[in-house]
Parts: sequence; structure tokens; C-alpha cells
Amino acid sequence: MVTDVVCPFCGTLCDDIDVELEDGKIKNVKHACVIGARKFLGQAHAHRPKPRIVENGEAKEVSIDEAIDRAAEILVEAKKPLLYGWATCTCEAIEKGVALAEEVGGVIDGTTSVCHGPSVLAIQEVGYPTNTLGEVKNRADLVIYWGANPMHAHPRHLSRYSIFPRGYFRERGAQDRELIVVDARKTDTAKLANTFVQVQPGKDYELLSALRTVLNGHDIPDEVAGVRKEDIIKLVDRMKSCQFGILFFGMGLTMTPGKHRNINNAISLVQDLNRYTKFSIMAMRGHFNVTGFGEVLTWTTGFPFAVDLTRGYPRYNPGETAANDVLARGEADAAFIIASDPVAHFPRRSVEHLARIPLIAIVPEETPTTQLADVVIPAAFTGIEVEGTAYRMDRVPIRVRKVVDPPEGVLTDEEILERIHNRVKELKAK
Repeated sequence: MVTDVVCPFCGTLCDDIDVELEDGKIKNVKHACVIGARKFLGQAHAHRPKPRIVENGEAKEVSIDEAIDRAAEILVEAKKPLLYGWATCTCEAIEKGVALAEEVGGVIDGTTSVCHGPSVLAIQEVGYPTNTLGEVKNRADLVIYWGANPMHAHPRHLSRYSIFPRGYFRERGAQDRELIVVDARKTDTAKLANTFVQVQPGKDYELLSALRTVLNGHDIPDEVAGVRKEDIIKLVDRMKSCQFGILFFGMGLTMTPGKHRNINNAISLVQDLNRYTKFSIMAMRGHFNVTGFGEVLTWTTGFPFAVDLTRGYPRYNPGETAANDVLARGEADAAFIIASDPVAHFPRRSVEHLARIPLIAIVPEETPTTQLADVVIPAAFTGIEVEGTAYRMDRVPIRVRKVVDPPEGVLTDEEILERIHNRVKELKAK
């Protein structure tokens, strides 16, 4: 039994998982949610790709060295390669990826640009009055989920950090806390709430503005965004009267009309509330190390995502330098995809361009992206077959553990990136 394993699924990074091994294979998983357990148990049965390249329209299996050589050749020949993914890599691997992007003069971007990119833009504008999840567990008596459904996306978030755990100042757990959910529909999380506020789809900005208006002593119409005036006033009174409040927000705010302006308004609401009580805000980040990608990219380039290195120095202009921007405009002439599956999730126009350019895929399983790729290199599962550093959604770094060995011949993301980088330098020196 391997104890205190960190789950490499979502941004909650639960660190109390027990993994039972038998003959070097995962037999059982304890304490994990259904999705986390499935990731651990699926490791042994994953449909792993073989190293392969496409020549003359035909895919053929090759050695890992040949696949790495071909990947390096594609990157060296490209004028503006896109290096995308990274959310399920370790910070150590991401750091090597940034060095590779600098070497080849490419655009490096992560899944942030299609999920919480607007959150980052808002934080850059108005700041981020936040805290750690440990503070929420120990202190919060009012928890708000806005545009988020952790029962599906982060299944143990409520039980570990927000509502149900017993904290230092909340010894009775859920009995000492109140849960408010604001969403366009009654989600499974909303069914657990003490108060559910149903906002009209796409009207989050208006409701946030109404809350700020009431909080600052001004009048509002009888109904805003489908919510009655008296309910808005009650919500403001509850937020003002709490001892420690936290507003968790998800993609229901980031990817609906208003985007970063929604987050800007939510942060400003929290800043206003701090005139009356202690209140914080936190983004519900998705993949387990998507936060780590932003941290590494920031300390190496100065920017958190969508960084263009084609001119030899970092440029940052989301809307111009993000992955979908350079693909939709047809600017990228090669794509290097790691730990991601954009073919399954990107807009059609972006995928069509990916199909027209040389595509390298470095992933632990077969995906729609590997089916389209010109070079496929299998990688080990981070957090199961690879150890390293990841950042929880509250920006706390945590060491993820290795519990089993990867199949023979399968390298880690870090090893693959280092070998490609070395080969790129050799080719450029000729």
C-alpha cells in the first residue's frame, strides 16, 4: 500500500490517496473520487501509442530515437511552431518546454487560454484578494460557488476544503457553514446549497453589478438578471455579515458573455466586501497542473500564457498570440502538442489547420490528436509513473509521487523534451 499519494486529475490535488499494488500493478485505490480512481486504475489498461511517424501518407512504427529526430527536424524547419498543452506535465517538464520554445522561436500556450484565460486577464487588471484552501477549510463560514459545479468537475472539493470538513474555527463542519450557489441552472452542487440563486444565462455581469450597487448604498430595479431585488438585498446582507467568506468561480463566468469583465466585476465585489468583513475569491482551475504552467511561464518569460517567442523575446497579447489565434489565422506552420488533446476540443477552423501542418503529439494514450499526428511519442503518466512538482488551484506547490513504473521504453515528458531540445541544438549547429 502506497499512502498519501497526490491525485493527478483536477486542480484540487487531493493528497490523501492510498494506492494498493499487486505485482507492481495498481489493484485498488482508496479515498479518491470516481474520476480520480478511474485515472489510477485506467493506467494499467490505457491504450498506449507506439512511437510512429507518417511518411508518404502512411504511418509506420519507429524507434523512440527516430521519432525524436523527426520531431526535432519539424521544429527546426518551422518558422512559427506552436507548442501547446502542458496542463498535466510537471513543473520541471514545463520549464524544459519553455527552453525548447525559446530555442525554436515558437509560440507557447496552455489550456489556460481556453478555460481561465479571462481570469488571468482580470487578475492583471484589478488584483486577486485570495487565500489558500487550508484557510477556507479552517475559517470560512460562507462559501459561494458561482458558475461552477464542483460535484462533477472537482468531486472532493466540498468534502476536503469548503463545506463538509471540520476546521480549526469550524469544528462542526457543514453545521458551521452556509453554501450559496449562483448558476444559470440547478446543478447537483446547487441541490446541496442553503440558497440557490438562478441567474439568467449570460447575465452574470449584471447581477454582480447589482450586488455591488446595493453594497455601496444605491438603489436597483425590482429585478436584475432574473433575480428579485429583495433576494439580491438578502444576498448582500449575508455576505456583509459573514466572518470569513469565499467566492469560488468557474467557467460559467470565464466563458460566457463578459468573459474577463465578469471576473473583473467579481473581484471588485470581493474588494468592496472587505470594507465590512474578510472575503476572498478563487478560480476553480481544472487540470491538475494548469496553475503550474502559468507559474512556470511567468517566472521564465514574465507572462502566464499565450507567449510568442518568434522575435527572440517574449510577447504577450491574448487575442493575437494564443493557440487558437495563430491556428485560426493560419500562422502556425507546425504544432507540438504535449499532454493535451486539442483535436477533440478546439474549434473546427483550428483543427482544420492542425490537419494541414506537421503535427507532433506527446501523450500517454491514443487520442484524436494522435490519430492526426505526423509524429507520435508515448509518454509516462505524470503523478502515477512520474514524480515532480504541481501547483494546486490556490497556487500551493505540491510534490506528486510515482507509484508504479511506466512500461519498458516509455519516457517521461521531461526526458522527451530534453532529448528533443538537445537534438534541435545539434541540427541548428550544422
